[in-house]
Amino acid sequence: MQSGSEKSFLNHSQKSLLILFITLIILSVIAFKNLLFQPNFLLKKFGELSIDPEIAFTNNKPTFLEFYAEWCEVCKEMAPKVADIKEEYEKDVNFVFLNVDNPKWEKYIRNFNVNGIPQVNLFDRDSNLEVTFIGKQQEITIRESLDNLQHDLKSNKPILNSEYSIIKKNKNYQSSPRSHG
Repeated sequence: MQSGSEKSFLNHSQKSLLILFITLIILSVIAFKNLLFQPNFLLKKFGELSIDPEIAFTNNKPTFLEFYAEWCEVCKEMAPKVADIKEEYEKDVNFVFLNVDNPKWEKYIRNFNVNGIPQVNLFDRDSNLEVTFIGKQQEITIRESLDNLQHDLKSNKPILNSEYSIIKKNKNYQSSPRSHG
């Protein structure tokens, strides 16, 4: 049988500790949100602000073309470095970012044989493919290649790296008469 006054589930000191713990978790998430969410934000921003590839290949500027996906951990890791590179070179170089999960870019994915991401293709002013990077790359390697492009120095060496994400086959790309209704 219960008495007239029910006992509290938590006493006062336990409630205070719980409130303090929840506050610390919230403050930690706010403090570290840039570290946790910046790469995802950058990848979305890259895709939204990307130059159309057709324009990039016809405006007589070197072109940086990156194939990426928002789920790709290596793409997320490289995003802050690529953002720095873009900021430095964007006056003189086209920056094109194509999300491999967007069926709109399927033609480019096939044309450039993309089967691992990130894949960065660098083109000269005449839209000739000069260098292909697949996987995680050092920032200095990309910068040196961009400098070579700007000074019309040729270097047709693909650089491969084992740290990349394999593109997942997405059945949403397949269509059938039943897929529209």
